[in-house]
Amino acid sequence: MIEPPAKLTIKATRRRPTQAQVDAFRDVPTGFVVDALGGGGALASHIQQVGHGRDYVSRAFGPALTVDCGPADVLATFAALKFVQPGDVVVAAFAGHGACAAIGDRLAGMLKNNGVSGFVTDGPVRDYEGIVAVGLPIWCNGLTPASPFMSGPGTVGFPVQIGGQEVESGDMIVADQDGVVVVPFERIDEVTEKLAHIEALEAKLDAEVNAGLKIPSWVEECLDGDDIVIKD
Repeated sequence: MIEPPAKLTIKATRRRPTQAQVDAFRDVPTGFVVDALGGGGALASHIQQVGHGRDYVSRAFGPALTVDCGPADVLATFAALKFVQPGDVVVAAFAGHGACAAIGDRLAGMLKNNGVSGFVTDGPVRDYEGIVAVGLPIWCNGLTPASPFMSGPGTVGFPVQIGGQEVESGDMIVADQDGVVVVPFERIDEVTEKLAHIEALEAKLDAEVNAGLKIPSWVEECLDGDDIVIKD
């Protein structure tokens, strides 16, 4: 490389959903959101909530503030402290690097102090007990005691690739114990309009299962079709 890259590159303007658009995702399960997206939007399953299956259970929703740290570096996440808004979910791409932490308890505490509602990364984290004490909901790719660098280069506010999805600042992030879902900014209204219908369908099926449903009618109809072959 003839010239070294800039240590940090910050996007000056970022779109953001309205508060009403954000509030439409309050307490909505990630599975409902995926269904409203037509089956897409979920990050890879290895990105799980800190304490998944243990005593640390929470959820988060809010507009994404994207951070691209690159592998083994967290300078861009520290820079994001200057640009986050209350309710943001910081999405920090770590290039899937697993040899050191993408966040620790002190950085998590500073994000929480700035009103951040959650943190998502494709790298591991450190300081589990401290992170639980801070109370910032975090989704990551495991735990490690190893420390990262803080030298850059990195970006804040630009699109990132993480967990098999592209995330842009202003996209809606919805996360719970099942995982993380990204709703593209342009589809927020479309998805919220579908959520009530999906919730009604889920409630109806729950009631049928609780009443003793054994085989859905559509499965019976499928098995009675002419294109089903049963062999001895």
